Amino acid sequence: MKITQLLLAGLLLICGFLLGNTFSDKEDFAATAAENTTDNQDFSSSEPTNEEYNQSTKRTIGATKGFGPHEQSVIDLFENAAPSVVFITTTSLSQSRWSMDITEIPKGTGTGFMWDNEGHIVTNFHVLEGGNKFTVTLSDQTSYDAEVVGYEASKDLAVLKIQAPDKVSALPLGQSGNLRVGQFAYAIGNPFGFDQTLTTGVVSALGREITSIMGTKIYDVIQTDAAINPGNSGGPLLDSSGRLIGVNTAIYSPSGAYSGIGFSIPVDVVNLVVPDLIRYGEVRRPYMGIELVNQSRVRQRGAMISKVRKGSPAMRAGLKGLSRDSNGRVLPGDLIIALDSQEVTSNIGLIEGLEKYKVGDEVIVSFYRGGKLYDISLKLASSIE
Repeated sequence: MKITQLLLAGLLLICGFLLGNTFSDKEDFAATAAENTTDNQDFSSSEPTNEEYNQSTKRTIGATKGFGPHEQSVIDLFENAAPSVVFITTTSLSQSRWSMDITEIPKGTGTGFMWDNEGHIVTNFHVLEGGNKFTVTLSDQTSYDAEVVGYEASKDLAVLKIQAPDKVSALPLGQSGNLRVGQFAYAIGNPFGFDQTLTTGVVSALGREITSIMGTKIYDVIQTDAAINPGNSGGPLLDSSGRLIGVNTAIYSPSGAYSGIGFSIPVDVVNLVVPDLIRYGEVRRPYMGIELVNQSRVRQRGAMISKVRKGSPAMRAGLKGLSRDSNGRVLPGDLIIALDSQEVTSNIGLIEGLEKYKVGDEVIVSFYRGGKLYDISLKLASSIE
């Protein structure tokens, strides 16, 4: 029995020894593995992470010197003028004969601009033509119903009015009689429905003639290469000081899109027509019945007649416009230098001089013809006759 017990005890000792070595080997292996893992982690930590890689490969943003003087002046011009430019939507109302329901039919879109601080908005007549409901959207995207105050189709001009006393700001006025070919011009409008769009160019030509929607001629029109596309109609043409010099009205293009030739009604004409439209709803001015040569083409002081209208006071008084001699050379028209002895030095001077008269007044017109000075009496008629 004792021998059996001793053999069992010895067997247990041998098994314990063997198991102890096995556990020791496993601990050594685990320790080695842990060390290797640590080494691997240290190795991997030397590799850049995705974020570190992205940061290391990003290019440095170049330093800026800011906007150049011309850039900044154009930016300022746009930011100052844009709040005064509006988007006009024209619709017509159609009533069903059977259901009596009223349907709104879109007629088109265009541009306009704030004329004064009382809510009057100037645009082209053709923008409103065929519509009987008009919506004006301001630069802050607020919209207002507008009423038609008046229009002059022969000049392609119209005036709307909105009730938004806290949001109106008139554009400053310039002059068109002293424009020069080559000076910068800027158009703001809503071409193809894209609102608040600025295009830049120059005054390309002066003294152009275009035909209004009524078939009558509009004279002394400004030509510009500032892009004017469908939807720009009725928008302002500005000089480099941000002053209004014209109302964009038409383009010359076989395709109907921008081709580098756009036309604007000169602000000197606009400034004559619009006050009457606001006051009377139509143009009511004493007039002589003459068209004038563009001021840039006249070297003398005064207002030279380009054309005398048939049946007008000027024709009855004997005034003459440009003509040609037998050799085809252009002969100058009569050069008006005074009204009732008040000196006239330019086209604007003549226009402003006539403003103090009423329809039916008699006025003494002093003018040069062929180097000789003449005086005639002329009775002013109404511009709407």
